[in-house]
Amino acid sequence: MRIQKLLVPAVVGMASLAAMASDEARLPGDAAAVQAAAADRPFKLSFGEYRYGGNFSGQDVNLRYRRGDSSVWLGAYRDRDFGTQGRAGMDTSWQPFEGSTLALQPSLQWASGGFWGGSFSVELGEPWFVQAGIGRTNTKPYFNLNFDPNDALSLAAGYRDDSGRTYYLMAIRDDRLGTHQQHVHAVARWPVGNGQRVTVDVLRKTGIADSGPVEGWGLSLGYDFPAWFLRLAYEPWQNFSDVNATRLTVGFRF
Repeated sequence: MRIQKLLVPAVVGMASLAAMASDEARLPGDAAAVQAAAADRPFKLSFGEYRYGGNFSGQDVNLRYRRGDSSVWLGAYRDRDFGTQGRAGMDTSWQPFEGSTLALQPSLQWASGGFWGGSFSVELGEPWFVQAGIGRTNTKPYFNLNFDPNDALSLAAGYRDDSGRTYYLMAIRDDRLGTHQQHVHAVARWPVGNGQRVTVDVLRKTGIADSGPVEGWGLSLGYDFPAWFLRLAYEPWQNFSDVNATRLTVGFRF
């Protein structure tokens, strides 16, 4: 049942929080000035350790390169039940009208075993913004590292400014597979001085899991230094399976 459920879970295109996930094109990003200030370290290398209900563990490694408003990434994941899977992706943000804050944000993902997925979102506004997106896959096996539903619609609204503060609410809901799976994120990210920042992501989860209807709360905490970062997250019914997951991610920017 667990691997079957991995065909279903979700992800919608946008730019990842504490994106411990490899697809960072999922959740709303920082203000343009904040992203430009980080351009002198275009590479990000991260290592993740996942613990599933105290029974077994998984590991992933991911390398991302960003130039301007576009990114490409390569990664690999393995655990005892799922096996090993290579993965890659790309995403970009394009503003078609000069002087407008309208941004079009497509992304594409591939993984070994025949998986393909993509997403598209539209974002408008600065410093207050709204964002809407859709994600689609070919439903081939894919271990979803961001834990949000993949074949889904998303809607977000929030605030961000050039100081590095970003706050938003985001809902991601399955609209294709009939699972009623939904994640609602409340995210706050703020600077604490010396190029350091804190991120808090509170998750509300509802939907049909392997064992039937579930609901629960998850939490992700992150701390960023200019050259490295640390993330710790807990999610009940990970990917709507019957196990709870804890993940620790350490990464470096260079």
